[in-house]
Amino acid sequence: MKYDIRTSMDLFRASREVIPGGVNSPVRSFNAVGGSPVYIAKAKGCQIFDVEGKIYIDYIGSWGPMILGHANGEVMSAVAEQLHNGTSFGLPTGAECTLAEMVCEMVPSVEMLRLVNSGTEATMSALRLARGVTGRERVIKFAGCYHGHVDALLVEAGSGAVTFGVPNSPGVPERLANLTEVARFNDLDSVEKIVDEYSDEIAALIVEPVAGNMGVVPPAEGFLEGLRKICDDNGIILIFDEVMTGFRLARGGAQELFGVMPDLTTMGKVLGGGVPVGAFGGKKDLMTQISPSGPVYQAGTLSGNPLATAAGIKTLQMLNASGIYETLEVHSGELEKGLRERASAANIPYRINRVGSMITLFFTDEDVVDFDTAKKCDTDAFGRFFSAMLNRGVMLPPSQFESWFVSGAHAEMHVRKTLDAAERAFEEI
Repeated sequence: MKYDIRTSMDLFRASREVIPGGVNSPVRSFNAVGGSPVYIAKAKGCQIFDVEGKIYIDYIGSWGPMILGHANGEVMSAVAEQLHNGTSFGLPTGAECTLAEMVCEMVPSVEMLRLVNSGTEATMSALRLARGVTGRERVIKFAGCYHGHVDALLVEAGSGAVTFGVPNSPGVPERLANLTEVARFNDLDSVEKIVDEYSDEIAALIVEPVAGNMGVVPPAEGFLEGLRKICDDNGIILIFDEVMTGFRLARGGAQELFGVMPDLTTMGKVLGGGVPVGAFGGKKDLMTQISPSGPVYQAGTLSGNPLATAAGIKTLQMLNASGIYETLEVHSGELEKGLRERASAANIPYRINRVGSMITLFFTDEDVVDFDTAKKCDTDAFGRFFSAMLNRGVMLPPSQFESWFVSGAHAEMHVRKTLDAAERAFEEI
């Protein structure tokens, strides 16, 4: 590393020599918005500071985990205290049990869970468990829903995959991809057609209860309830991917908000308070099929590591003790209302989808209800809007197909500054 490097562009040039594309996750490249990445030095509250000293109001929030804001003092203290006692033991700790107990208390459908290191590991493991328990091989997913870079689920994936025009990744064996059936989000008929054809072969149906990887797309009325019935009628395990929505939309996630219970739930992001973590959980009769209790193998050297459990415990404690969800709703609602007013005044074709503190501004004149309607958005217009906001000190996710995240650290003044910037940005596109 050259220690005299000072600018984001200098760092990007150096990174491209040693990291594919210069980044460790594709959407960070800013390719989708026609720019180059901003390199971050530190963050506090709802603000991030780049290596050149510029300050931004942040709506990425590390892609969702920072519900309390960056570098929350209580969370940092919990991590620092644990840091002095060690970072990984490869043996059980009491903190793992405490975090699991908290999750089981908060998430309605979860009686038992296994900690892993990422959302990708969680969905991969949940699928393996579903296949192991049912003895079936096929799975159903929805176009535009992203469940991590699991081979079987990189079929019609959203988020980074659609951002870069590669909805199906090379390296995924065709025989494996053929075991994944793709339905349309918010379209129960498309699910029923697949089930009618393969009913005895389908192990699981996995869905984001609120899609967040084609931009925010809420479930239509009756959609989640319909999925629950289809799965019940056909012996299919229903998996809610709540990596993004878990602990963010409510204490118990989207399943609490909408009152529909899955068989298995995958979690991450907020669960680790900003430290890498994942988990999957459900009823005991399913979870006890996981090794060493049962025959379905899953393991991880760093799973449930002490730093992640310390951050997670403190984060969940704070979510339980505060009125943060009410505050998030107020500020997110103000942001939505203000964006609508300013986009309408500028005569910009737009739609805004919001569920709680997850929100997406789409540049389109058509309601966004699934992957097909999301793909009709004007991504060039979003790129221009993104750049105009960035120039005014507001950091949005660098893709039309990502959710913005409001945190408990965003205050009225931050929303007001964001809306002032948006008003001028709308005029420029």
